[in-house]
Amino acid sequence: MRFRSFWHSCHSAFDPRWAYAGAGSRGSRVWADEWLSHAHRFEHRGGEGDDFFGAGLGARRPLRFLAWRLELTPEQTSSLARVLERLKLERAQAALDLRRAAAQLADVFEGEFGRAQAEAAAEQRATAVRRAQDAVARALEELHALLDPEQRSRFADLIRTGAIRI
Repeated sequence: MRFRSFWHSCHSAFDPRWAYAGAGSRGSRVWADEWLSHAHRFEHRGGEGDDFFGAGLGARRPLRFLAWRLELTPEQTSSLARVLERLKLERAQAALDLRRAAAQLADVFEGEFGRAQAEAAAEQRATAVRRAQDAVARALEELHALLDPEQRSRFADLIRTGAIRI
């Protein structure tokens, strides 16, 4: 009985019709407000990964998720792990290059403006983006060679439905 009342008080705090109408006990509303404030912090994580649509393949655990959804063999899973690790490293390096380019642009703007330095920073940024795009293309090529036709079809469906992002 205790759990049931706790469950109802917590869930009434999340129900949009009742969340702010005084439903539930005061403690559950405070807990719900605190939980929602923490959830909003992680709703959209800006920063490093945004330039490349997030790190990895857009799933929280891409290796486990893909191994399960595509029914990969242990050999395929280990190969996929290597592909994803290389992709992760390339994207991290590209993100670092983007931060360096942003710092270089800030230095150019802060001091005496020099067009050549600004163009060099913009070129560094473009190179970082091209590098990340090339890494994604290589990863997809390796993944295509790794999968059989049925697994490729399922992978394509995961892309189409938005279950994973590239």
